[in-house]
Amino acid sequence: MQNARTILSPDRGANGEKDPARAFVHVLADTSDKLAGVCSILEERFVVAGERLDAEAKLSQVPSAIVIRAELRDVDNIAAIKKRACKLAKAKKRIFLLEHTSHVGISQAYALGATHVLPGTINRNKLLSTLSDPAGPPSASPGETAQSDNAVEAAATAIASMFTAVALGQPLDVDGTREAGRQIADHIAARGLSEWLTTVRRHHEGTYQHCLLVTGVAVDFGLSLGVGRTDLERLYSAAMFHDIGKAQIPLAILDKPGRLDAEERALIETHPVAGYDFLKGHDKISPEILDAVRHHHEYLDGSGYPDALCAESIGDIVRILTISDIFAALIEHRHYKPTMPRAEAYEILRGMGGKLEKALVTSFKQVALTR
Repeated sequence: MQNARTILSPDRGANGEKDPARAFVHVLADTSDKLAGVCSILEERFVVAGERLDAEAKLSQVPSAIVIRAELRDVDNIAAIKKRACKLAKAKKRIFLLEHTSHVGISQAYALGATHVLPGTINRNKLLSTLSDPAGPPSASPGETAQSDNAVEAAATAIASMFTAVALGQPLDVDGTREAGRQIADHIAARGLSEWLTTVRRHHEGTYQHCLLVTGVAVDFGLSLGVGRTDLERLYSAAMFHDIGKAQIPLAILDKPGRLDAEERALIETHPVAGYDFLKGHDKISPEILDAVRHHHEYLDGSGYPDALCAESIGDIVRILTISDIFAALIEHRHYKPTMPRAEAYEILRGMGGKLEKALVTSFKQVALTR
């Protein structure tokens, strides 16, 4: 097993017998140890075939999912994955397991076609759960599901590219990020918020999931309020950029299970100013967007950060974005805790008297509960 380059047959289970009732998963890895480790996790539930990336590609049938565990800092591994791009694209799920967690690594995985990225030490339950999740909402047709997934993947790639630019000090593709926001707006206008939330939570964890959820919620909130096209563009642009400062914060802190300690919390709270400082030199970023990036954690009673603004100093775009940001954070899907029901999240918003604009929270009810 340790020296095998291909293990298991695509149409046979771990006992060597054909098992058409189980889904077929193909595993790719850059070492035999990694290959054997992933296959051993999957064999009890799936028909598994695996091969080393440095072996000749032998995938003869389309799997329901492909799991890739490889060092993406190795150019040979990247080249080997790209050689399999056509076959990879046919799988509904393309799960990348990344041992070295970084914004750059996650961005690279999405650029190679990932639909799901699971960073850090392999979590058996999380991997099995990701593979076992349905490919789409029960009411979605295969064509609709594919369109939804493509919309999420395009938006996630734009966010990953944005985070990479900040992390590496590279030029920021403002137009590309804004275009991704426009696609989200078009998608939600045509398909609704609930479908967007379901698709995003199926594919993404942590910070990237949060950015996608916030943008979707903010767009739908804007649509429900009847804002004009220009204001809607400001809103989705602000949502796409609002957490860009988190690109300078380690993923281990951003995606930490449970409560942050005081030092970690202080570091997290630097992200609005960090994002503002990074964006303020870009001539394509308007003052309204800069204001939203810097102030989306401000509250009307002056208890927010970083500038402790009070009501009269907080603009409409910021007020809408702040409600959307809080709601999205509450309903995020995290593998270490249940997803909060939307009704419960809305009640928390209602209980934040004095911090959020009451009229806007009231208007947000239909977005939170019915759309």
